Amino acid sequence: MATIENAHFTTLKGAYDTETMEATVKVRRFNPETGKSRFDTFIVTIPVTATVLDALDAIKDTCDGTLSYRKSCRMSVCGSCGMRVDGGAALACKVPMRKFVEAGHTITVSPMGNLPVIKDLVVDMTPFWDKIRAIKPYLDTKNADTPAKEWRINPADTALIHKESLCILCGCCVSECISMESDPDFLGPAALAKAYRFVGDARDKDTRERLRDLSGAHGIWDCTRCYFCNQRCPKGVDPRDAIAKLGAESFKEGFTSDAGAKHAKVFVDSTFKGGYLRETELVPKTIGPANAIKDIPFALQLARAGKVPNPLSPHKAKDNDEVKRLWKLLEKEAKGQPRRATAVHPDAVQEG
Repeated sequence: MATIENAHFTTLKGAYDTETMEATVKVRRFNPETGKSRFDTFIVTIPVTATVLDALDAIKDTCDGTLSYRKSCRMSVCGSCGMRVDGGAALACKVPMRKFVEAGHTITVSPMGNLPVIKDLVVDMTPFWDKIRAIKPYLDTKNADTPAKEWRINPADTALIHKESLCILCGCCVSECISMESDPDFLGPAALAKAYRFVGDARDKDTRERLRDLSGAHGIWDCTRCYFCNQRCPKGVDPRDAIAKLGAESFKEGFTSDAGAKHAKVFVDSTFKGGYLRETELVPKTIGPANAIKDIPFALQLARAGKVPNPLSPHKAKDNDEVKRLWKLLEKEAKGQPRRATAVHPDAVQEG
């Protein structure tokens, strides 16, 4: 068998032409017995079509059989191989190695964040599943009669929860959530996206109770809107968008007592009044006048630095009448649309 070499790539000429490349991978290892971590660097020869997961397989097969990581389908379906590649969560089976090799770059592979590490790249998913269970991830039709056939739902209505239904529960969004990093009790993007999948489902009859629970502590309003979950989701679920939908539904149900909801309401009211955010109203209307008084020393520091606008003369958009007109138009359209579709019990529909 002849071998042709070119830079990082090698072609093995035989019955089947197989182009290979030499890749360098830096892997974070964790020893559960000592509780210590270290980085090991491996050099492996892999096909040019190889993914990060293929590179890890090559390391395990030819370099170190003790390397631990999860995998299953290899097709970005099961979500088992979630891990951080160069600091960002991804499915290892979905990230091609060739671009790193061509750039002469050594990738660093490490376990997902915001979850306890068991060994090497394997994390404990127990906290993840606990939060999924907490949002009641199943339809609640309450006392509705069980249909003899499937519920009948218009395809346009199912499209409302299509993106959220794509979630494969890989945990990549949870890994990058900065809110969960600061508050481990925050439900997190995966659980909240799954929650909207049922809140937006026409068959579910527990919507108001779901939204009440989700609007409480560690729920919807604890999201900091960093959008890292959207950026890292390998399936395009866009969890932050789902959280925004939950917030809108909560407003419609009147759940606005949470400080986060009050904060959002100030933005809405301010844009209607003047086209801009009224910063001087933000703190007292969010946390209340009593708590706002405690922040007066900090407010004075901001004022001395010229960071506090005049509360008696708030800035206003030049075309604010146009802003109000658009605001009212959007509000009218929102009120004219049903909050959610209504599923039709199959037994109530005659055949033919």
